[in-house]
Amino acid sequence: MRVASASAKKTRSAARAAARAPSAVPAGPPKATGAPSPAGRRSRLATLWRYAKQLGPGLVTGASDDDPSGIGTYSQVGAQFGTGMLWTMLFSYPLMVSAQLVSARIGRVTGRGIAGNLRRHLHPALLHPLVWALVLANTVNIGADLGAMGEAATLVLGGPALAYTVALGAISLALQVWLPYSRYVRILKWLCLAVLAYVATAFAVDVHWGRVLRDLLVPRIDFTPAFITGLVAVLGTTISPYLFFWQASQEVEEMKGGTPEKPLKHAPRAARRHLERIGVDTWFGMGVSNVIAFFIMLTAAATLHAHGIVDVDSAARAAGALRPVAGDLAFSLFSLGIVGTGLLAVPVLAGSAAYGVGEAQGWRTGLEHTPRQARHFYAVIATATLIGIALNFTHVNPVRALYWSAVLNGVIAAPILAAILVVASRRQVMGDFVISVRLRFAGWCTAAVMGACLVAMATVHAG
Repeated sequence: MRVASASAKKTRSAARAAARAPSAVPAGPPKATGAPSPAGRRSRLATLWRYAKQLGPGLVTGASDDDPSGIGTYSQVGAQFGTGMLWTMLFSYPLMVSAQLVSARIGRVTGRGIAGNLRRHLHPALLHPLVWALVLANTVNIGADLGAMGEAATLVLGGPALAYTVALGAISLALQVWLPYSRYVRILKWLCLAVLAYVATAFAVDVHWGRVLRDLLVPRIDFTPAFITGLVAVLGTTISPYLFFWQASQEVEEMKGGTPEKPLKHAPRAARRHLERIGVDTWFGMGVSNVIAFFIMLTAAATLHAHGIVDVDSAARAAGALRPVAGDLAFSLFSLGIVGTGLLAVPVLAGSAAYGVGEAQGWRTGLEHTPRQARHFYAVIATATLIGIALNFTHVNPVRALYWSAVLNGVIAAPILAAILVVASRRQVMGDFVISVRLRFAGWCTAAVMGACLVAMATVHAG
């Protein structure tokens, strides 16, 4: 018994050490002096390839955050306030990373998604309103994304926007339903390259970099209803609940696909490797998200705001407004980026809604299952996508609703994140992999910032 007890103690000690593994990107190879040898170059390429292979759920999650709805929000803020909100990208980056790290760890450690864990530890009267608010916000986002994609395709190719909207929605739904996750995720990774269009766009226009640096490093806050609402919309787009659900669920999918693996709390020896991978993936993926958002906001500020265009109600309108002030190249890059990022984001929005509802209801969930094996899960994906398409045929303007869906994301982000943090801090859920004090502190700071923004918005509107 003493030997068994000692062995168990060693296992728990190893698990705790693995749980404390750093979440940041590991240091790269040492710098070489002089001209690198062919062997040195091959070694560096091998190191870069090893890091690239670690990118997956975090990269896809981060890139999907710059969807057409996000592009519309960032474009509106850039057009309305110029470079005055660029500082939010630096400010939100560590907050976003902390929220996603907690979510990803919950999925990999427990083998269940966010809603699956909340269902076991949160009263249904609290869980179900949060999940259905997520579904509502996601469905509106899907409608706005598909509408913007259709309009962008029309701007570049001509033809009816609604026809493109339906076609792109149908393609997205078909890929998600008929391709297993292990194959579909490869498509999503390649679609991440679409976000590079916005970096290229920013360098195709005239930018005053001195002013950009000042506004990036020196925060400025105007206590007006428009500014505070815009701030909540930016944070609601950047730190969005659907990203929590998606990344956690994709960690679970990664465990099931290829060579199946056990949750970390049942396989602690693999913890260090996976927690380091999650750190690399999340820091890099969220960095991609915020860098691209920065360039979208910058492009709108340098073109639309600079020419007195301060009201942009969609990503496609932003692209159209770019043509006369920035030229055909910027217009084409911006428009094609809308279509590419939309094809990446619509499955993430529909999928995260399905994971949330399915896990909250106790259904079988997962993109590795066939539609016959997980009928209810795929029914939610199809319903959310089809309603999103249908919104573009009604008098409900999904583009106008888009900005307020971002605000709704900001409203529900704080309570959802608070519930996630409580679950991630419980030993009966996470075993020896409860989140560290540092990560817990960062997560609660994120929830507090989201709550403070909502209080500020309510205050300025009440006044």
